[in-house]
Amino acid sequence: MARLILHIWMSLDGFIAGPKDDADNPLGINGLRLHKGFSPQDWPTTGPDGTVFDEVLATGAVVTGRRTAELAGFWDGDHHDGVPVFVPAHERPAEDPPGQVRYVTDGIESCIAQAKAAAGARDVLLHGAYTARECLRAGVLDLLDIHLVPVLLGGGRLLFENLGTEHVELDLVRTLEGTDALHLRYQVRRP
Repeated sequence: MARLILHIWMSLDGFIAGPKDDADNPLGINGLRLHKGFSPQDWPTTGPDGTVFDEVLATGAVVTGRRTAELAGFWDGDHHDGVPVFVPAHERPAEDPPGQVRYVTDGIESCIAQAKAAAGARDVLLHGAYTARECLRAGVLDLLDIHLVPVLLGGGRLLFENLGTEHVELDLVRTLEGTDALHLRYQVRRP
């Protein structure tokens, strides 16, 4: 069965984007530092970084928050290999997004179920801090792949900001030491 996996690059102080992230600078001030070595022109092909990259591209569907999708320009309608992209939202936009992007307006659980059905036996990739928190709250997130980058951004967008007071237990199930990131995989414990 498909698993929902958050892959996210994060600074040691917990930021997934630098300050002032917007459409002109989607990763904020100094936020590109988080993705050094993981940009399209220098995607890794070997070693631990290559393993992570291969896993991201092996997913059969993507779930992403609306803000993340919009800042990324909806990946021009093709995140990777033509897989469908699901965006949980309260309402559909006036214009249809490009390519395989689909809005789901009947809740996060429905969005994840649709993405998993579309992915078949492959995993589902999750993007976006807000959507990741919603998935944790709903109990539908299976794995968190935190790609910890040795930098302190000092400000920006926090991954776990406003998560709430609900206690969430995680089990560290894999550690890979990459060229410029420590790749940590955590499994979400189910109650």
